[in-house]
Amino acid sequence: MSFHATLEQIISVLEASFQNLPDRSCTATSITTDSRAVKPGEIFLALRGEKFDGHDFVESEIAQGAIAAIVDAQFDAGDLPVLIVPDTLVAYQAIGHWWRTQFKIPIIAITGSVGKTTTKELIAAVLSKYGKVHKTQANYNNEIGVPKTLLELNQDHDFAVIEMGMRALGEIALLSQIASPDISVITNVGTAHIGILGSREAIAQAKCELLAEMPKDSVAILNYENPLLLETAKTVWQGKSITYGLSGGDVQGHLINPETLKVEDLAFPLPLLGEHNALNFLAALAVVKALNLDASKLTEGIEVDLPSGRAKRYELSNDVVILDESYNAGLESMLASLKLLAQTEGERRIAVLGTMKELGDWSIQYHRQVGEQVKNLKLDRLLILADPGEAEAMATAAAPVLAEKFENHEAVVARLNQLMQSGDRLLFKASRAVGLDRVVAQLLP
Repeated sequence: MSFHATLEQIISVLEASFQNLPDRSCTATSITTDSRAVKPGEIFLALRGEKFDGHDFVESEIAQGAIAAIVDAQFDAGDLPVLIVPDTLVAYQAIGHWWRTQFKIPIIAITGSVGKTTTKELIAAVLSKYGKVHKTQANYNNEIGVPKTLLELNQDHDFAVIEMGMRALGEIALLSQIASPDISVITNVGTAHIGILGSREAIAQAKCELLAEMPKDSVAILNYENPLLLETAKTVWQGKSITYGLSGGDVQGHLINPETLKVEDLAFPLPLLGEHNALNFLAALAVVKALNLDASKLTEGIEVDLPSGRAKRYELSNDVVILDESYNAGLESMLASLKLLAQTEGERRIAVLGTMKELGDWSIQYHRQVGEQVKNLKLDRLLILADPGEAEAMATAAAPVLAEKFENHEAVVARLNQLMQSGDRLLFKASRAVGLDRVVAQLLP
């Protein structure tokens, strides 16, 4: 049962007006917003954006076989078959929500300042031991991506794992309303987007919108190690909750060694190294608990295939190990990754770091904290590709660790090729916009 709905059903869901529809009993096989990929039998939904307007393609999409288009009232349809709504994005979200209600499978939503994509992948990998999992692909975690993901649900799926991102208050609330999750996971409240939202407290409120808007019989899964998260959650959620953590919680883990996590009487191989990833894995185990599944199925281990730049470990032939965390960075993930580097066995430990973006007035202070972490962990070297103020803050705070600052990727690559030697362990971490992945790519064989 991949998506299917008659035009009559869609008209009803959207309370849409229409014109030039030859047969309202005709069944649509999909709703697509991509003008490059319309197939016969689909409905084309025309979104308006800052740099594009799907309405420009309605006529060509109908010509390619779309049975109708969903448009807004500003569009002059002429003799084209269209459903007319006030706002096509709102319509897309409404159809996504309606299709989600056709399924009785558990819908698991995930948000958090740090680790939500990794946790999403861990939960999906864990649940794949119990059935077929549908999950958010790439970065489709916003007001367009969530309904798109829901519309891809089909009868073969046993679970759905939906990632939710945000940049402003109200965004998570909307996504929670669209997805109506049965289980909601909040990994943490950190500093990501603090330059936009203004404070950790505001970030906590934004994340907890997920709980405030989910069905009252749902389950909240919360990071025990994050007091602000727990305090804020209590103000909006009085339903069932499961906490997880390394120092406490309903699902409490103990690291026996860097590669093994014990929970009660079960020992689990850690699919990803580092205390922060142990916490992410505990979130997945909490989902297993919420679903009353047998966790012993996981004691033989799971495999997680993360996107490039997330928890990637490359072992080069000359005994150089690269820890690639170049996909993104906030203060909490930066500190956690540096700790992982310090715990990685080797001769020298070298951090290659870049700017953490969107920190606003806190930027210099938080970059200084990163430098202090480098110093406290007694790393061997620090290479910095960052904005001038942030670079200086990191370098100064890291002293006496030797820090070098660079202005472009090529200079970093040249210095590393000169510097690297057998036994080195290197961490690459920065916000996505810095592009440290380009440096990593040039070092790999």
